[in-house]
Amino acid sequence: MKTFFNWSSGKDSALALYKLQQDPLIRVSKLLTTINKHYQRVSMHGLRVELLERQAEAIGIPLETVALSKTTSMKEYKNQMNDSLKQLKKIGYQQGVFGDIFLEDLKQYRVKQFKEIGLKVLFPLWKQNTTKLLKDFLSHGFKAIVVCVDGEKLDASFAGQLLDESFIESLPKGVDPCGENGEFHTFCFDGPIFDSPIPFEVGEKVFRNYPENGTLKKGFWFQELIPI
Repeated sequence: MKTFFNWSSGKDSALALYKLQQDPLIRVSKLLTTINKHYQRVSMHGLRVELLERQAEAIGIPLETVALSKTTSMKEYKNQMNDSLKQLKKIGYQQGVFGDIFLEDLKQYRVKQFKEIGLKVLFPLWKQNTTKLLKDFLSHGFKAIVVCVDGEKLDASFAGQLLDESFIESLPKGVDPCGENGEFHTFCFDGPIFDSPIPFEVGEKVFRNYPENGTLKKGFWFQELIPI
């Protein structure tokens, strides 16, 4: 079945892709990522597109981006995604993959959106224990760095941390080990799915507020990563 991956650039996507690569019946032949075309960053993660492109090159799977405007509405996101999904179906793709783990409402939204286009959806990590998933991620030799944290759930010190056992132990009570509730996002830069590690330098940390119900309420810390 011709398959594409809705690629986030983070650890969950990397682990899900790794699991799929162990299945001889599934071959992922395209990565699909939403980006902010104004800032040239991965949506939500804030990662530079250049690092995303280097990721895809190291994985060896062609990358396609969905370019969103500077301030994207849910309507624009859905329309842009639908256009991309229709084009993928037109050239023979039959299913897409997500690294989601347990957000039921998000899963149902994705299933509904894909079903309307006539595509199937696969969730390789669905309902698995997130502590075990993160430990599996590390045991397979993956490496990742935190590039974004929700300022209401984690302080600035977590941005820029490498994922390891001490990171898991340092998480406050109530924070999911995989950040499945949006507590943090990561950039995966090494592991068994890559031909070679993606080199980068750690830059400054930046705090940004985002509108919520018409006011600047939601705040995130972003760790800048600079391609080498």
